[in-house]
Amino acid sequence: MFNIVGVAQVATATQRRGRDTNPLTKEQKTDREDSRAIRARQRAIGRELRRLYDIVAKEPVPDDFLELLRKIDESGEVKAAK
Repeated sequence: MFNIVGVAQVATATQRRGRDTNPLTKEQKTDREDSRAIRARQRAIGRELRRLYDIVAKEPVPDDFLELLRKIDESGEVKAAK
């Protein structure tokens, strides 16, 4: 007949043979967790920057700034005509 062995017994036997079922060291696990945390922060910062950019991009250009740009364009046209 079949010999039913539990998962824990198989894992223990595997580890005894030198084949660790979890080959990562604590340092590697910490590095992996740190990397995930860094990527999560970067994604959050990226989302917030995109949100702020979208808000600013939708704002109208101030009249003073448009007037300044118009004056710059006119002075460039005058110089080009000379």
